[in-house]
Amino acid sequence: MSKENGMYYMPESRAKKVCSEGEFKFAAIGLDHGHIYGMTKGLIEAGAEVKWVYDKDPKKVERFIKAFPTAKKARDEDEILMDNSVKLVASAAIPSERCAIGLKAMDAGKDYFADKPPMTTREQLEQAKDKVKKTKRKYAVYYGERLHNEASVYAGQLVEKGAIGRVIQVIGMGPHREGKGRPDWFYEKDKFGGILCDIGSHQIEQFLFFTGAKDARVQSAKVANYNHKQYPTFEDFGDVTLVGDNGATGYFRLDWFTPDGLGTWGDGRLFILGTEGYIELRKYIDVARENAPDHVYLVNKDGEFLIDVKGKVGFPFFGELILDSINRTENAMTQEHIFKAIELALEAQTNAIKVE
Repeated sequence: MSKENGMYYMPESRAKKVCSEGEFKFAAIGLDHGHIYGMTKGLIEAGAEVKWVYDKDPKKVERFIKAFPTAKKARDEDEILMDNSVKLVASAAIPSERCAIGLKAMDAGKDYFADKPPMTTREQLEQAKDKVKKTKRKYAVYYGERLHNEASVYAGQLVEKGAIGRVIQVIGMGPHREGKGRPDWFYEKDKFGGILCDIGSHQIEQFLFFTGAKDARVQSAKVANYNHKQYPTFEDFGDVTLVGDNGATGYFRLDWFTPDGLGTWGDGRLFILGTEGYIELRKYIDVARENAPDHVYLVNKDGEFLIDVKGKVGFPFFGELILDSINRTENAMTQEHIFKAIELALEAQTNAIKVE
């Protein structure tokens, strides 16, 4: 596609069903976070079939089966792990419990697909790395702010095509709405891992992806509990500065202060600066303009562009993950990249300065 005919910047859909009915079966263990619905839906849209579900809370299981009727209620985790037809286990359990589920799944000969953060301690990370080496199974992660957002998927296409030249900086904003009725574990740091470990892992994964960096230094990190003193270990603010091994720089800010007046859960934005232009993603809303997601702003030598990509590019990651599991390839995301994102998030969390 040429720039001259105006087609160079057209969104390209690479999302499709990649397997026949019944060819790729998976199960869900641990329904503590709603992300399990997005993870499951993405896999099903790519052709997979959810066969089993297990959670200690029967009400969560009932809701899941209502949404995904092919799922059968398992008596326990072992009923799932002993089923040789299940190729992958997906989990959005309490973050501190996700790694243990993954280790058991890999020991049972299955690939694993964890919600972010995939673990909450460095010890768990080393256990997961060792298990991957031993079993040759995959430990995939749902870094949904890039993988399950069409603006982010399209930005990856633009960077790949060289629309803004070499990427030299990424700035991410990850505000979230606390809402009502959060479970107790949400406020306990030993359960969610800290704000930089939790939602910060999204941002670091995006930095590594868009810049092409294989590693990075955490230059500075801060966390705070400004407005939740009733939960002493909770963190409602955090930020991090990074320098990639290729010279690219990054900054991201996270918070739990989305105001009630905003039309969605968070005004997530990403700014990608290149040597020949820049991109801004307004992922979930274009404030006071349009209450709709997936707006991409591009400025380069060809001009100024506003591209609405909602429903136009899809989510190719899920099909790529299925094919990686079937073919033992690494096209969706490399294991090195997956572990590096959470490693840097854990490093930032551990070394963060606490401010008041």
